[in-house]
Amino acid sequence: MSNLPPDPADRARLRRWQAATVAALFVGYAGYYVCRSVLPVASVGMMNDPGSGIDEAAYGRLVAVGIYLYALGKLLNGIGAEYLSGRIAFLLGMGLSAGVVALFGLAAGAGAMLVLWGANRFVQSAGWVGLVKITGRWFSPARLATVMGVLSLSYLFGDALARVYLGAFGRAGAGWRELFLIAAATVAALALAGYFVLKDSPRDVGLPEPPAPPRNVFGANDGGDGRVPLRALLGPLFASRLFWLVCAMNMGLTAIRETFNAWTPRYLEKGVGLAAGDVGLLSALFPLCGAVSALAAGWYADRLKGRFGRIIVPLTALTALVLWALADTDLRGRPVLALALLSAAALFVMGPYTFCAGVLALNLGGKRGGAASTGVIDAVGYLCGAVVSGEIAGRVVKRYGFAPLLDVLFWLAVGTLAVAVLYARHEARRAAD
Repeated sequence: MSNLPPDPADRARLRRWQAATVAALFVGYAGYYVCRSVLPVASVGMMNDPGSGIDEAAYGRLVAVGIYLYALGKLLNGIGAEYLSGRIAFLLGMGLSAGVVALFGLAAGAGAMLVLWGANRFVQSAGWVGLVKITGRWFSPARLATVMGVLSLSYLFGDALARVYLGAFGRAGAGWRELFLIAAATVAALALAGYFVLKDSPRDVGLPEPPAPPRNVFGANDGGDGRVPLRALLGPLFASRLFWLVCAMNMGLTAIRETFNAWTPRYLEKGVGLAAGDVGLLSALFPLCGAVSALAAGWYADRLKGRFGRIIVPLTALTALVLWALADTDLRGRPVLALALLSAAALFVMGPYTFCAGVLALNLGGKRGGAASTGVIDAVGYLCGAVVSGEIAGRVVKRYGFAPLLDVLFWLAVGTLAVAVLYARHEARRAAD
C-alpha cells in the first residue's frame, strides 16, 4: 500500500513534495474562504445600509442562489476535473472568484448582487474537487483520512481566519463594499503564489504515485489514467448503495453547517443581543471548533481502518442533542452560554461533515472517480443546504425569529442520525465480506 520509492533520496524528496502540496492546497483553499466568508461578515453592514437593497429576505435569497449555483458547479466541475487537471481547476477557481467578488463590491442593486454572488459560488466549486483529485494522486489510502482531516482544516480555519481578518477591517471602519474588494485582492495574491508551487501528481516531478483505495467502486479498473466515457465514470458510483447513503448524510450535515455559516452573525446580534461590530469576529468560533473536530476525527478514522460509522453515529447524535438545547433555551442576554452551545455544535457536526465529501468520496471514487464522487456528494448536500439556509431561513427569521429555524435544524439532525445508523450497518457488513 506504500508509494515510497526504494531510494532514500527519492523518499526524502517525495516527503518534501507531499509537504509542499499539502501546504499549497491548505493555504489556497483557506484563501477560497476569504471570498466566501466575506458575505456573512459584511451581511450586518449590508442589511443595516438602506441603500444596499438587502434585508433579511434578500440576504436569504443571496445565500440560497449562491448555494444552488455552488451545488451545480460541484456537479459539473467535479465531473470536469476528471477530464482536465486538478491543478487547473483549483487555481482557475481562485482567480475567477477574486474577479467576481471585486465586481460584487462595486455592484449596485440587489439583482446585480444576486447574479454576481451566484457566479462567485459557481466558480468556487472548482476548488474542493480539484483539491480532492490532487490529494488522491499524492497520498496512499492508509493516510488519506489523516491528510483529508488536515486539509479540511483549510476551510474551517480558513472560514474562521477570514472572519477574523475581514472582521478586523470592519472594526477599523471599512464599509461592507470595501470588505469585498479586500477579499478579492487577498485571494488573487494567493492564487498567484499557488501557481508556482502546486503540482498535479508525483509523476510531474519524476516520482511514483500511490495505489488506489482498495474498496473503490471501480475495483481493479481504477488505474486513474486516461479518459473514460461519462457512463463508465458515473455508473459504478450510482450503483453503489454506500455512495447514496453518504449523499443522504451529507444533505443533512451540509444544511446544518451552511445555516450556521450564513446566519451566526445575525443570530448573535438579534437572537443573543451582541453588538453588531463584534459578531463577525465571534462567529469565527464555529469554524475554529469545527477544525478541532475535523483533525481529531481524521486521525482517529485512520486507526479504525475504514470503520467511519463508529465515529459518525455518536457525533451526529450529539449534534442533535446540542441543537435541541439551542432551540429550547432562551439565550438572549446570555452570550457565554450561546457561544458555548454554538461551539459544541461545531465540535460534533464538523467531523462527520468533513468525511462525506473528503475521505469517503475518495475511498468510493478512487483515482478515476474521486473528483466526480466528491462533486455529486457535495452537489446533493448543497442543494439541501440552499433550501434550508437560504429559502427557509430567510423567511423564517424575518417573520418568526431564530427559534423555529433551530427546531428545523434539530429535526434535520435526527433524520441524518437515522441515515448514519444505516450507513454504519452497511459499512460493517461490507468490511466483513
